[in-house]
Amino acid sequence: MLNMMFLSQIVPITLTSLITILILLLVLVFIIASAIRVVREYERAVVFRLGRCIGAKGPGIVFLIPFIDRPVIVDLRERYLEVAKQTCITKDNAPVDIDFLIYYKVIDPLMSVLQVRNFEGAAVGMATTILRAVVGDIMLDDVLARREEINSILRVKLDEVTERWGIKVSSVEIREILPPRDVQEAMIKQMAAERTKRAMILEAEGKRESAIKVAEGERQSAILRAEGDRQASILRAEGYAQALEIIFKAASKLDYRTMALQYLETLKSLGQSPATKFIFPMEFSELITPIRRFLAEVESASKSETDK
Repeated sequence: MLNMMFLSQIVPITLTSLITILILLLVLVFIIASAIRVVREYERAVVFRLGRCIGAKGPGIVFLIPFIDRPVIVDLRERYLEVAKQTCITKDNAPVDIDFLIYYKVIDPLMSVLQVRNFEGAAVGMATTILRAVVGDIMLDDVLARREEINSILRVKLDEVTERWGIKVSSVEIREILPPRDVQEAMIKQMAAERTKRAMILEAEGKRESAIKVAEGERQSAILRAEGDRQASILRAEGYAQALEIIFKAASKLDYRTMALQYLETLKSLGQSPATKFIFPMEFSELITPIRRFLAEVESASKSETDK
């Protein structure tokens, strides 16, 4: 009976102790977890102790005083802000919609936490204000053509402001510029006209090149024909000269006997002609002299044969 009464008093005490121990263990684990923070390589922990900044910690394991130290994690990687379409008025009073991206990175974790509360909101507001000021001094045609210049101006002006926040603006990129619809239609017509003009210019240049090639071909053909005619004329002249040379050589070998025989043959042909009138040149009497000479030689040769 006494044993049962003793056990009934021990059991409640043991359960209470176990619950207390578990609670203490949980509190201890929570305190240890809040006292140890792992900071990655691309992060820094800006630690506030009782409201006062004591510096940036990390990377690696950072030990904190529970309930006294409060860390603020800052990402050092390059990030971007997407600025929605902003309607800007150009110098010639034309509305354009522009959207762009801002690329930035934190270079001073302490300044980025202490100097600005909401960097993204501040950067977007500052960028839109600067964009409207820049576009307001430029004509519409220049806005479309000077995109890189606008990007550079926005980056420089934003970087001047964000430098005091410990943030570096590395780049600003305009994604799209949308002019009014009537301007877009006019630009499309202008582009179509420009393409038509280029096509006409190319066609004209093609025709000109073709005409030049044809003329060049005709000129070369005429030159070749003239060269052929010249060579043919030279060959004909050389043939005539050679023929005359041959005739001259043959004629130089003829003596008066051969000429006398030719004259006799000619007279024979005249005698056989049915004509009743003959015209002889005045030099005909001179032509008889070789014949007489030839006949005299024949006669003397015959006498010589008879005397023998």
